[in-house]
Amino acid sequence: MAFWIDTHCHFDAAELRADLSDIHARAANSGVSHCVIPAVNVANFSAVRELAHQFSYSYALGIHPVCVPSASEADLITLDQALSTHRSDPRLVAVGEIGLDFFLPTLTAPAMRERQEFFYREQLRLARKYSMPVILHVRRSSDRLLKHLRDLAPAAGWSGIAHAFNGSEQQAMAFVGLGFKLGFGGALTYERALQLRRLASDLPLSALVLETDSPDIPPHWLYVDAAQRQLGQAQGRNQPAELPRIAQHLADLRGITLLALAEATSANAVQALPGLAALLRLPVQA
Repeated sequence: MAFWIDTHCHFDAAELRADLSDIHARAANSGVSHCVIPAVNVANFSAVRELAHQFSYSYALGIHPVCVPSASEADLITLDQALSTHRSDPRLVAVGEIGLDFFLPTLTAPAMRERQEFFYREQLRLARKYSMPVILHVRRSSDRLLKHLRDLAPAAGWSGIAHAFNGSEQQAMAFVGLGFKLGFGGALTYERALQLRRLASDLPLSALVLETDSPDIPPHWLYVDAAQRQLGQAQGRNQPAELPRIAQHLADLRGITLLALAEATSANAVQALPGLAALLRLPVQA
């Protein structure tokens, strides 16, 4: 069986809470051996850490751009303290989920964009302070994300993941050039996602990692549109066990075997988040 790493799973989400042990078992039975659980605000720092230890996963700590409107500068101090306190925890593998969201209407006003960029830059400084990779939220914001990454680049360079990437090929290669891998998940299973599928097909295999973003971004077989919802059909629940089927779509797009894809994307994940190597007993590839 292929060995998969789900590099982005909100395992602490309310939608998954009722049967986490079963979700973990289904993931393991499908070949998903590891999940990375990113925090989104200071309120769930403890939850993601405890879940990572409970299920032998890993976690990241950060303030998501969607949470920036309700965040305070005191939260940045809390993040700094948490990174310091848990810096020796082998399951803490990144600062994240951080970034910029210029899509949601509530986040696009100039003042809110400026506030997002302040929190993003301050969290990049913390990642640099603790020599940690970053997990980036990228939503119509690639160019600004890249600008701040260049401005604040540590001497050793960045590493990390641009989660749910959906920019241009030029932007993709700019992230790769700065040391990032690009996260692909359920969105690539939609035939109408032409640009995303083209990127997934054409980018270097060494640039790609796999993720579910569960319970968000469901693959096409779980998606229920508005008309179906009106008829009472419930949306399927995205979870890590869906990753191999998502991966099959990517393997088909690229014309490679599932095993080749699993080996490549797992190695890429370890390169992006080197702390995974000790947890998974895999080598960090240069």
